[in-house]
Amino acid sequence: MSDKNKKNTEKRYVFGPVPSRRLGLSLGVDIIPFKVCPLDCVYCQLGRTTEKTIERSQYAPIEDVLAELKTYLDRKVQADYITLSGSGEPTLHSRLGELIEKIKSMTDIPVAVLTNGVLFYDESVRADCSKADLVLPSLDGAGQEEFEKINRPYAGISIENVVAGLSEFRRQYKGRIWLEVFIVEGFNTEAGQIAKIKSAIAKIKPDKIQLNSVARPTADNNIKKVDSKRLLEIANQLGQDCEIITPGNWGNKTSPMYIGIKRTRQDVLDMLRRRPCSLEDLCRGLGLVRNEAVKYIESLQNEGLIQAVETEGIVYFKSL
Repeated sequence: MSDKNKKNTEKRYVFGPVPSRRLGLSLGVDIIPFKVCPLDCVYCQLGRTTEKTIERSQYAPIEDVLAELKTYLDRKVQADYITLSGSGEPTLHSRLGELIEKIKSMTDIPVAVLTNGVLFYDESVRADCSKADLVLPSLDGAGQEEFEKINRPYAGISIENVVAGLSEFRRQYKGRIWLEVFIVEGFNTEAGQIAKIKSAIAKIKPDKIQLNSVARPTADNNIKKVDSKRLLEIANQLGQDCEIITPGNWGNKTSPMYIGIKRTRQDVLDMLRRRPCSLEDLCRGLGLVRNEAVKYIESLQNEGLIQAVETEGIVYFKSL
């Protein structure tokens, strides 16, 4: 393997900051291998799950993760959150709680866990996540049929246990819970399906409900975005604590400033490995000027490392 190809395949745990529609500028920490997850959601922006599992393990050495994060913090990188997310389901990491504690000892930036919420029936998962400042689980369907159709879970996982686990976590956890509900046209848009979700939300008692729909390329090609009028109707049905997450809804955040950091095409590739991004996303998230971002995109395209995909009239770039 050439030195160039080695560089393109090296593992880096920290990426971004990513311009998140839910978290502003989010510095990502990726502790799970690509697409290792208990679910195989039809709408996943990273594509199909390659290893479906519920087994917790030390998938990444946290000492290496922390060392890499320290280099970002030493450079005074700006972020609204340090977010455990990325290529797979972060609650699968068996040392998640220890990692969160050590991150919080290094910085005042709040720590968020972006999770599908499936493993919260496990007491150890609840204990680990309770150390974070913010937990963002998902609930796309409160009936088993919708759950299996949308999320395609690991065999034996029931939506009843998922809701029970999240409800128990709410009783134990003193921090904030923002529950995402991802609406997919034809999958979970009927009034009865929304009513079941509302009933489950009443048990989970999140601080905020965030309604989302397709905005990026998805795992399955037939996934359709729900129009804004129907999303508003669903939001009204779910209650006053529900907000609609729209593309580019990052508030009044300014572009991140970096001290002594020269961004490279490797940074662009690392970001695209975790999520498809538009040109605007890359400029905002990495502090790049437009011409510089275009140069890196063209280089990566010419080498066959990324491709362009259009979704909802926006061109996104994703890794291959």
